[in-house]
Amino acid sequence: MKSNQSFTPKETLTELDKYIVGQHDAKRSVAIALRNRWRRKQVPSPLREEIAPKNIIMIGPTGVGKTEIARRLAALAQSPFIKVEASKYTEVGYVGRDVESMIRDLVELAINMVKKEEKERIKGVAEANAEDRILDILLPPGPAPTPAVGPDGNGSFTIENPDLPVTQDDNEQDSTREKFRKMLRTGRLDDRELEVAITEAKSMPMVEIMTTSGMEDMQSNLQDAFGKLFPKNKKPRKMKVPDAVDAVTKEEMEKLVDMDKVVKEALKRTEESGIVFLDEIDKIASKGGAGNTPEVSREGVQRDLLPIVEGATVNTKHGMVKTDHILFIASGAFHLSKPSDLIPELQGRFPIRVELHPLGKDEFIRILTEPENALIKQYVALMQTEGVELVIEDEAVEEIAAIAVEVNEKTEEIGARRLYTVMERMLDTLSFDASDKEGETFVVTADYVREQLTEIVQDQDLSRYIL
Repeated sequence: MKSNQSFTPKETLTELDKYIVGQHDAKRSVAIALRNRWRRKQVPSPLREEIAPKNIIMIGPTGVGKTEIARRLAALAQSPFIKVEASKYTEVGYVGRDVESMIRDLVELAINMVKKEEKERIKGVAEANAEDRILDILLPPGPAPTPAVGPDGNGSFTIENPDLPVTQDDNEQDSTREKFRKMLRTGRLDDRELEVAITEAKSMPMVEIMTTSGMEDMQSNLQDAFGKLFPKNKKPRKMKVPDAVDAVTKEEMEKLVDMDKVVKEALKRTEESGIVFLDEIDKIASKGGAGNTPEVSREGVQRDLLPIVEGATVNTKHGMVKTDHILFIASGAFHLSKPSDLIPELQGRFPIRVELHPLGKDEFIRILTEPENALIKQYVALMQTEGVELVIEDEAVEEIAAIAVEVNEKTEEIGARRLYTVMERMLDTLSFDASDKEGETFVVTADYVREQLTEIVQDQDLSRYIL
């Protein structure tokens, strides 16, 4: 895979097409936005600092792919990504969360991402150190007693009497250690049980604080303080050799990771390539003219969001984070409101607007069969675990799509999410009996789909609650 954010718009579009059906305009817009971030990094300073990200607002009904587009884009860009619901900030100042908490959460995600990458980089060193620690337990170095080893007749070495002290010179000790190293790597010591000292944190009191605006970090800061008051200690634990190797390797990784370097890189990555997905932004749109509390609260949330989206400096426990170049992608159905109901200043911070279209039968058929994570592929794989070969005929796929569209029209429009409920109901009997059908092939026909679902679809009350 290419390096972070270096995909061309066409390459990004091709990658998104593997998972998301339709919505060409929306995918095209996010592909351009991703490429613009790479382009900005190529511009020399000081002009580079003046180029702001072109935030996007996606408008469309639920279940058409808004969240999936943002999520796949973040995975593709290898960027810190967080999805937050704007509606959870609706009562800020009363019982809600501080809007700055989304940036703090983004920083934590970035730290975890960089830490994971760093662990992968040092994995080889950690494994070598862990191997030496395990060998030290099996064969204590120096004049300490060591177990006698000898050939077992097959050219390999086994432990004859682990409790018998044997005097060995340095050469003998090195030779024995290498033999044990080979045995450890080939798995011939897997049944041996060891006592390993593993670092564990002492239990500390839980600290819970009623968080209100401006107090988001207090709980984590107090937990950190208690962590220093209750230091970690080593606790001997008995375990099999493979488990001991895994536990010691993880401990060695933690020792080798330079957290100062990780935090510095994470803060930089958050500022330069972070993505915040603001879902349900239509829920905080104020229709204006009303003096009641909900309307005041909604507009207040918008005004709290404004400096974050425009560019502000947020204080986190790891350091200051500038939001000037974080990409914000907002989305909403806007059934009861319009984007123009947002305050003008906030509207201006989302210059790119794309409309996502409702999905029909043809799109549902493609969603069921085409993407790499297509729903039918998922169910086929699930049934294979029971030894059942699931075959869904083309006519059955069309019938499933048609029923999903019909239910969406008769009840609430929830887009492609309806396919999950329809598929689950249609395969309910097979899912229950699959463990008794090992070795069988189960063919789903159009008639079978109608047999399982027609009665429910015709009864609107049933379809409303079951599908």
